[in-house]
Parts: sequence; structure tokens; C-alpha cells
Amino acid sequence: MKAQHLLLALPVSLSCNIATAFTSTSISQSFIRERHDRLNAQSVASSGSVVEQELSNAEKSIEKLNTNGASAITMGEAEAAHGMPWSDTIGKTNEENPLLYMPFWEWQMKFMKDTLTNLRPHECVTEYSYNDNIKKKARIVNQCYQSDEYSKIRMTYYDAGDSTQVFNSLWYPDPAYNLPVLGIDLLSFNRKKYLAIVDFQPLHEIESDHAKTYEHRLQPIKEQYESLKGRMSSKFYDETQFFSQQMLFARFDDEEVVTRDLFPAFQQYVKVHTQLIAETTPSSSADERKLVSERQKEYDTYSAERDPATALFANMFGKEWADDFVFDFLFSKSDRKEGGLTPPPMIGGGGPPQGGGRNPMANPMANPMKKQQTAHRTSP
Repeated sequence: MKAQHLLLALPVSLSCNIATAFTSTSISQSFIRERHDRLNAQSVASSGSVVEQELSNAEKSIEKLNTNGASAITMGEAEAAHGMPWSDTIGKTNEENPLLYMPFWEWQMKFMKDTLTNLRPHECVTEYSYNDNIKKKARIVNQCYQSDEYSKIRMTYYDAGDSTQVFNSLWYPDPAYNLPVLGIDLLSFNRKKYLAIVDFQPLHEIESDHAKTYEHRLQPIKEQYESLKGRMSSKFYDETQFFSQQMLFARFDDEEVVTRDLFPAFQQYVKVHTQLIAETTPSSSADERKLVSERQKEYDTYSAERDPATALFANMFGKEWADDFVFDFLFSKSDRKEGGLTPPPMIGGGGPPQGGGRNPMANPMANPMKKQQTAHRTSP
């Protein structure tokens, strides 16, 4: 047994400067290489007793979280709950570094701590902080934060070994800021098929209805990466609603795209979003704040009813848990649909793809739109 796999021999319940310059590809790849070197060094040095001590500390943090609620715990305790950041997978893997998107999680956490004002745990995470399916070798962890700039930043990592890796995050500006939601959704299936979406998701149909325009700031970033200029189909979403013209969208089968293009582009979009808030004067108008809150609610309701990952959660953790998770955590402002959700076709699973080994990416957004729909947004 390799040292880095010691976690799997223990109970899973236990294991479980705002910058103005954009980050270069070489820096992004260096960040990932440094993390991998650090984890490998830790793995070699670890013994069973060391791992057990680390898990014991994480368990104490979890107990405090569940007992006292998010408001009573420190940032460090919230960040480390359920052993995060994980260094190994619960599932089957042939990869030296099986947690493909964990560098995204770690970079985002560091950036939030370095950049945001009064960053603190958000109470929304307690009930859905962790779940696993030992039989199917899948687990999910969720964390939630807020700051003076953002009313909620939720983060989700889903790990099912090489079968499925997912990193998802949504940044909701405080309603005092009439600005788009920052959405991040990164998926990998069988380490062969990859799907990525990063976008400033507009609250209004017309860009100029926001406090500031922003697509002109995203376009130069997107232009750097041919691999991220894909188009989604209309099977799940209407791209003229809650999606910008500068959305990063990609379906690819070359994993090199993740470190070469996706990681630096993700970093740049996150930085621009925080810059946009820093440059915007918060509104003191109760009516304006109410309007923003209502539009965020519309966004959540739209997303809850269409999120293709619902089927994955239902398959792994049961439909009742999946319904509650989608409405009460993922999109907590949404109006709950009577009778629960009807999950869209599963985008990929915690086990082998269904249907005789068909392409697990066949369902989600497999074909470009045959007829482009044009969003009527004003030019900056």
C-alpha cells in the first residue's frame, strides 16, 4: 500500500492581494506542481499514527461545526472540516494526483483569505457539509463563506476517483452590489472527458442594467484560450438567460487543457470579479437591494430546475437528499418545486457510465446549438 493511500484504510467518516495583473500560465502550472510535490513529500513522510492524528484533529473540528454552527467556528476550523483539502481519493484511481480540481479549491481559498474583507464561515453549510456512499466510493464536501463584499460563496468538491471529479463554486455579491454572480463548474469523467464553465452570470437581460458593465473586461481573457470558446447546447439551459457572451465553456478530452488553459483563465475571472466589486459603490437604497435579491432568487430558481448534476446526486445519495441539497444548499434562494425535481439525464456517475459504456458526456451539453440565439445586451 502506498503511503498516500493510508487514508483509505481508515474509516471514511473520519477522512472525510487583490491583484491587478493576470496570472500567467507558467505561474498556474507552477502552483499545481508545487502542490503535488508537497503532497507527495507528505505522503512519503507520513506514518499511520501521523495520519490518525490529522484525522482526529479534523474530526474535532467537524464536531465543533455541527455542535455550535458556522458562526461559532474560526476560518481555520471551517476550512479544515472533513479533512479538507483532501490529498487522496475515496475511489479507484490510476493517477498519481487523483483529485484533479483540488488545486482550484486551494487557490480559491487562499485568494479569498488574502483578498476579501471580514471573510468568515457562513451558516448555510452545516446540514450539507458532507455525505458519502461507501459502496459506490463517492463523497461530497461543501463549504460556505461570506464577506463584506459577498453575501455567500459556496464551494463543492465531489470525489469518485477517476470516474468523476467535480469542483463547483458560486459567488453571490452582497445585494448592495448590482453585479453578476460568479459561477464556476468543472467536471471530469473517467479522466477522458472534461466539461468546464466559468462565467459572470448576469442578473439582468441587458448588461447596462448592472451597476457596471463587465464583458469588455472578460473578452481579452477569453481570447487567449481557444480551448475555452465552446458553445453549450440548449438541452439544459437557454444561454440568453443568466449567461454572458464571454462565458468560458469547454468540452475536451485532453487533460493538459486543465493546467494549461483552464486554471489560469479561472484565476483571471475570479480576480476580475473581485476587482469589479472593489470599484463599485454599494447602494444604500432598500429598493435597489430588494431588486438585486429578487433577481438572485430568479437565478437560483432557474438553476435549481435545470442543473444536470441533480441526477448524479440522486444516483449517489438518494432523490430525497438530492432534492433537499439542490433547493436548500446549492440554490438556497430558489422557490421549491412542488413534488421535487425531475432530474435531467445524468451527466456522469460515481461508477461506470450507463448504457453499455456510452460516452458519459453524451448527455450534458454534447452538441453545439444549431441555431445561435443572440442575447440583446448593450455594448460597453
